[in-house]
Parts: sequence; C-alpha cells; structure tokens
Amino acid sequence: MPITVPGLLCFLVAINVMSFCLFWYDKHAARSGWRRIRERTLLQSAFFGGSIGAMAGSQVFRHKTRKEPFRTRLILIVLLQTIVTAACAIFASGYLDAFASVF
Repeated sequence: MPITVPGLLCFLVAINVMSFCLFWYDKHAARSGWRRIRERTLLQSAFFGGSIGAMAGSQVFRHKTRKEPFRTRLILIVLLQTIVTAACAIFASGYLDAFASVF
C-alpha cells in the first residue's frame, strides 16, 4: 500500500495531537498522584513523528523541561527528524528535477 501525502499528513497530525495529550495527561497524573506514563513511551511518541506535539506539550505544561537526560533525548530526536526531513526534501527535489528533465 503506497504512502500518500494526505495519509502522511493525517498520521502526523494524529501522532502530534497524541503526543501533546500524553504530556498533558502525565503532568496531570504527576499532580494528582496517579500512575504516570513512562518516559520511554513519551520519547517513543516523539520519535515516531510526534516531536512537535511533544515539544509543545513539554513547554505548554512545563513538564519535563529540566529533567535530564529526558530533555536532551527529546532535543536529539527533534534534531534527527529535522536532518532526515531536510535530506528527504533535498533528495526528492533532485529526484523530481531529474524526472522532469526526462520529459
């Protein structure tokens, strides 16, 4: 099944909303004394595409902004995704230019 642009955008919106909500819930659970979400789960949601939602949730709820090594790992995930996105954009641009020159 091919990946379509609208499908990818829907996935990214959904995972970022989910990441944001996970940070909200974890902050709420921390204040209420409830069972917390594992840091691993929060980082995984960021790694699999929800880094914007994770960073936004972290800042909006002031949650895990000073906790090391969590903060550093989240920043590294954002940097990795930025580099991969830039590389994909450069590759796709070159690929599309080469494809267009055929016609």
